[in-house]
Amino acid sequence: MQAVLIVVTQVGILTFVVAGMAGLGLSLTISQILTPLRDTRLVVGVLVANFVLVPAVAVLAARGLPMDDAAGTAVILLGCCAGAPFIPTLAKLAHGDAALAVGTMVLLMVITVGFAPVVVPRAVEGAEVSTWDIAQSLLLFMLLPLAAGLLARARYASAAEAVVGGFNHASTTGLAIGVVAGLLVTWRDVLGSIGSWIFVGTVIVLAAGIAAGWLSGFGRPTGDRTVLGLAGAQRNISAALVIAAPLDGDVVVLTLVAALVIPIALILLAAEIGRRSDGETTTA
Repeated sequence: MQAVLIVVTQVGILTFVVAGMAGLGLSLTISQILTPLRDTRLVVGVLVANFVLVPAVAVLAARGLPMDDAAGTAVILLGCCAGAPFIPTLAKLAHGDAALAVGTMVLLMVITVGFAPVVVPRAVEGAEVSTWDIAQSLLLFMLLPLAAGLLARARYASAAEAVVGGFNHASTTGLAIGVVAGLLVTWRDVLGSIGSWIFVGTVIVLAAGIAAGWLSGFGRPTGDRTVLGLAGAQRNISAALVIAAPLDGDVVVLTLVAALVIPIALILLAAEIGRRSDGETTTA
């Protein structure tokens, strides 16, 4: 039964990612995505937040807290891998700018492909990181569907508008199925992690990501800073798992625990931000 649930989890998350990326491409234009990235101060701030501040906090937490090697390694991997396909979903829940979310996601994904192979082996003894292993899932399951959606939107705008709702529905359904099946597989590990050092380390990385992302948007509207904070907190779990796979089995398990804790916490946070935004709009 567990083997079946694992397959269901993988299929659900893959559907969420591929359909979600295609749906975003069908609903946006290349110009909309690139516009936020033309702000040099924003780009520099986002890069510093996600590839200097958050990794530094993760390494300090792993070295400074009395956690075992497996937990410390999992925390460092979380800190060093940024740019998750879940970022636009969080932005949508928080009623944030979708184009900013997608542009930030792509930027962080691409930089992670070059950053992790250089930094992780220096921070984690015995870790070997292949650039292609990280890049292939990024290209096949994220950037290719996004590019296909953008191309379809550019050439067949009316058709894209007609089908985008179906892609979004498939993505949402895949996420729900993947999360539920994943919890059924790992709920004992998740519950067991509460109060443990991996849980503490995950919360520290999450908080550091929110704070660093928020600061990276200095001078921008509150909604944009919220998106950047959520983007900084939602680490690239798929890249972290690729790096963890050849290491100790406990590292993989603990990374999977974080893979469920972080998005669930951020879903609740983003939904609450969106609810409050609705309340402020209604009051106004």
